[in-house]
Parts: sequence; structure tokens; C-alpha cells
Amino acid sequence: MFKSHTKAGISAKGAKAVATFKEVKSNNRKENTIITTGTTFNSSGDRTSRSSSRFIINKGSSIVSEKYSFKSKIKREPLFLLIIMRLNIKNFLFALIAFVVFTGVVLYYFFPDFLFPHNLVQSWDRRLSVNHGYNPNIIGDGSRSLSAPLQNIECWINQEYSIPCKHSTENNEVYVPFSFLRSYFDVSGVMLATTTSSVNDNINNADDNALPRFAWSHSNAKVNVPKGKYDTRGRFAYFENYNVEVRERVKCISAAEGVPISTQWEKSGYFYPTQIAQFALAHYSKNIADPPPKIKVLEDADTNKATWLTPKSSNISRIWHPKFNSTVIQYETAIGYDSAVRMEVNQTLELVLSVDLLLVTNSSSLMVVLQSRDSQQTYTLHYIPANLRLSTQEHNIYYGMGTSAVNRWRHITRDLYIDVQKGLMSGSDKKSQSRIRRNELHVSSVAFLGVGFFDNITLSTYDHMAHFYDAAEWFIHHQDTKTGGWPNPVKRNLNGFTELKAGWLSAMGQGHAISVLARAYYHSGGDKRYLKAAALGLKPFKVNSSDGGVLAQFMDKYYWYEEYPTTPASFVLNGFIYSLLGLYDLNSTAPLSIAREAGKLFHQGMFSLKKMLLLYDTGSGTSYDLRHLSLGTAPNLARDDYHATHVSQLLLLSTIDSDPLLMETAERWKGYMFGKRAKHN
Repeated sequence: MFKSHTKAGISAKGAKAVATFKEVKSNNRKENTIITTGTTFNSSGDRTSRSSSRFIINKGSSIVSEKYSFKSKIKREPLFLLIIMRLNIKNFLFALIAFVVFTGVVLYYFFPDFLFPHNLVQSWDRRLSVNHGYNPNIIGDGSRSLSAPLQNIECWINQEYSIPCKHSTENNEVYVPFSFLRSYFDVSGVMLATTTSSVNDNINNADDNALPRFAWSHSNAKVNVPKGKYDTRGRFAYFENYNVEVRERVKCISAAEGVPISTQWEKSGYFYPTQIAQFALAHYSKNIADPPPKIKVLEDADTNKATWLTPKSSNISRIWHPKFNSTVIQYETAIGYDSAVRMEVNQTLELVLSVDLLLVTNSSSLMVVLQSRDSQQTYTLHYIPANLRLSTQEHNIYYGMGTSAVNRWRHITRDLYIDVQKGLMSGSDKKSQSRIRRNELHVSSVAFLGVGFFDNITLSTYDHMAHFYDAAEWFIHHQDTKTGGWPNPVKRNLNGFTELKAGWLSAMGQGHAISVLARAYYHSGGDKRYLKAAALGLKPFKVNSSDGGVLAQFMDKYYWYEEYPTTPASFVLNGFIYSLLGLYDLNSTAPLSIAREAGKLFHQGMFSLKKMLLLYDTGSGTSYDLRHLSLGTAPNLARDDYHATHVSQLLLLSTIDSDPLLMETAERWKGYMFGKRAKHN
């Protein structure tokens, strides 16, 4: 196993330095494992030299000499040399690499500033990213301004027209005016008043407080996400967010009917069933969502007796009314406003008036005076028994309760702020200057003129259910008992389609009305008048639109309920889905026989919706209808608020029907609102 040692050489003066080595054979490999040195002496026994040569024998039989000191020969070899001599180079390299990697990871995650100082590497901000990558055209972190002035240039748009732009020679960036981008890409944006409320609150930037911020928005519309499964006895969709009466296309709230009068397609005003139903459903939903109202009882002729200012020519008394089995107040005044009996009031927050009223003569009226706390201007609301909707004479605003109000007890509920606001808007040429704030008004007095009776005068912050039942009663009294529909009394023109004559029915209006009546039936404890009207309202869903109903077919296969029963069919999406909700409401609320009929129509519509839904997907938004298929024209793209309505409706339906198509489509359409697009080929 071991070979004999070999003489390596003799010094010039006879001293011999001898090196020995040993070869170890193991697994057919040879290794040099031991190196020794020695020194021979002359005849006198003295060392012949202070130094000698050491020889290192390599595996390849090459010999290298190395000098070392005499002191090193006497002492033991240093520990470091022993470690090096016995070290496995391969293991050492692996350990070194592992140490470097471990150290780098620790520094990267726990001490990033040590590796990447802020002044060396730009911080990441996803607001500056383009297609999930970094935008190299942004200068630094946005805080450093360009040293060179921007150059005026001309932007040549699609080789059709030009607009003025700016160019930076420093970073070769072109700056395009947002006024152009707004219309070109149909986006919006606004400079924020402060920079502390970030659009992306999860982004921390040390310079946020120093930099102005421009809020870019692809869509300003809001998607309403359901908080739970849709409940036919609860809120209707997301309608607690609706304030129908404040819409500009609402002329006023009728004092005769207690429902909105629309000017959407006729300036003089008319009763629009769809809008009336939305008014009712909004108040029903608000009644559930809002806390209990604050109510101030001004007069009930029993426990709460007000002080009435009575002129000499007038009188007022409390009498027993056998019909109501309670005490009411009777009054009689001379002609002229100064003769009215009046109660002084100073109420600010409670602006919804409720009163039981019977007017005996055509000259009788209810008057309410309100005052602006800012301008001290007074406004007088007159509620009179006349066929008048709304009239304004300076600061006197008149609402007609209809001639049928004479000699008839009525319970009226009026939002005094809305009545003042609508009166000012109708009598002003500069509508924007006529608006006042709700908290600006307070009620000064309530007065009665002529001859009549009244009882139960209250002021409250709101009275949602009174408005709801006013609308429910309207649907009972204005239903066409022959067709079961609530006709629209104005003509309607849709571009490319034949004109809809006055009296046309709408599936959306029918569905909304059924949703109102189903809830009125439930909330009233089972008043069958509401159930009967709702059941009769199903009839138009089974009659073709060409025959006066709302039923259409797509490709002679899929049944559709038309919001606008046009020729050819238009297939409006949002109105169709609202009609489905009405059918679902009645199916879930009515007795079995009626529920079965409503359920059949609902499932028929849901089947068509699932088959046709993707026809409305444009890859970047949705279509309002399918006129591009019916008429062969360009698509009628849904604007932002209608697109958001489509998304909200699908999310709501997904709580009723578990088909993943509804949720998946809603999420994709929701992404379009943030600039996402369908993939191209």
C-alpha cells in the first residue's frame, strides 16, 4: 500500500534535505497525503544552513520548491495551514456559495435600503406602470422637473386633424392635452383639491403631500354589489340609493296623486308608470335602510293641542267626528290671506308635512311658509283644490290637489323642501341659480284658509311608507283592466324603429309595478287589492308586442319582454332584467295559483337571458340593446351608468340563480369599467 521514500537532493556543502511522500491507493485513485522534510548535518554536528528547501509533490508528479524560515522548522505547523491541508475544496465552495446566497436574501428582504439606496434605484410605484411594466418615460419619482423647457409641437391625429401638444427633448416624451384624451378615449379626470386623500390609499409615497394629484377615471359609474341574497320582501335591488323626486326630469310630486310627474318625453308633464314605481321602490327600500324618522306632532286635537292665531273674522274649534271616532278641528275664515288661521312653527330638520284634510269650498287651501336661514327669503306653498299641477308666482308656489279634493277627507304627505325646490325651478330661467340646500330651510308657519277640517298635523324627517302607499294606490286606480297594463300616455321615438303611439306598454314598467304591488300586498298584511292588480299585470307578458303586449322573440326561438315594444324588436337588456325581478317578486309572494303563472314567465325569461347575454358583450363594454342585429346598424353602446346597471343586475340575479355564467359575465363587465379589454387574436 505504501511505497518507499525517495531522496530528493543534497545541498552544496554536504547537508542533505530529504523529502518523502506517500501515495495512497484507494478506489483506483492516487493521492499525495503526507509531506515531510528533513535536514542532514556536517561532520561537526552543526547545521550547515539557516534554511533549506521544501518540495511539494503534486499528483501530476510536478515538483515545486518553497523556502521557509529556520524558525518555522522548529515550531509546529500553524493551525490555519493544517486546516487548508485537510480541506475539501468542493465542500468549501458549496458552503461559500450558500453563505453568499443566504446573506443576499437576508439583506434583500430585511435591509433593502442597504442594497438599493433610494438615490441609486428608483422606487416602484404601480401608478407609473404601463401594462404591468415600468414606464421609462416618467422622470425619477415625479418630483424632479425637466431642466429644459417643453417645446410646442403639432400632434397629427390619425392623419385627419391636428392638436397642439408639448414635447420634451430631455426625455423625448410627448405631452397630449387631457381635453383631447377625455373625448378621444371617453374618460374623465379632475384635479384633486388636496393630495392627502389618495386615489390608491394603499400606496405610500413620501412626496404625496407635496405633489398635486390628478384623478383619472375610466368610468364614474358605481356598481352596486348585493349584500346578500335578494329578498322579495326586503329592499328592491339597490334602490335605497335612488332619489327619484330630485331628478331634473321630474316636474314635481303631484299634490293630487302623491307621485312624480315626468317631463322626460313631454315638457308639460305626464304620469310615467316606470318612474312612479321607482319612486315607490326607492322609498320602500329607504324605509328599511334608514333609521326611524324624527317626528314632531304639531296638532292632533287630543293630547297635542297647538296655539292658533285667529283673526277676528275667522274662527276655529275642536269637534267630535263620529266617522273617525275622534276629535278634529273645524275652521272658517274670511276671504284673503290675512284672515287665515295660523300656527307659528320653527322646525329645521323635519321638513316632511303630514296632515288629514277636508276642504269644503274651492277657495279653501292649506298654506305653509318656509324661510331661508341664509337669505331670509320666505317661500309660501299653497295646496289648493284645483286641477293644477304646479304654478309659481314670484315666491308663491301653488300645487293643485284636484277638484275631487273638495268635501273629501284626504291624508297628504308633502316633502316641503322638494315642493319649494321644484317650484323655484319651474319659475326660473336660470335653474342653476335657483337651487337651495335642504338644511337652509326651516318651517315658519302652517295656515288654513276658507272652510274645512283638519287633524293630525306632523312634521318629520321623512315618511317613506306614506310615499310608497301613494304610489301603490296609483297603480290600483290607473290600471287598464282590459289589458292588465299601465299605459304610457306619450308617444316614443327610437331611432330606426317605428314610432310607439301613446298608450304603449313597457315590460320594465309592468315588472316594476308588480314589484311595488307584491310588496304592498306583503306589507299591508294581505290586502287583496294589491294582489289582484299584480296578477292582472302578468297579462301583457303573454301578448305579442305587435298586439299591444310586451312579448317578443329572438330568432323565433327565445322569448323576450320588451321595455319598448318596437317594430322590429329592440331587446333592451336592463328593462328586461327589471321585468324578471317583478315576476320573481310575485312568484315568491303570491298564493300558489298566481305564483305558478309568474314563475313560468320568470323561468322562460331566464332561459332566454342566459342564451342571449353574451350578445351584449362588446369586449370593452356592453350594448344597450340589440338594434345592431334587429336593424343591421352600428351597436347602441350602453353609456357608463347603464353599463354599471347591467353589472349590478347580473350580480343581483346571481344571488337568485347559481349559474356561473351570470357571475363570470358580471365580473368581466366590471373589469371593462377599469379599462380592461377582451384579448385580441
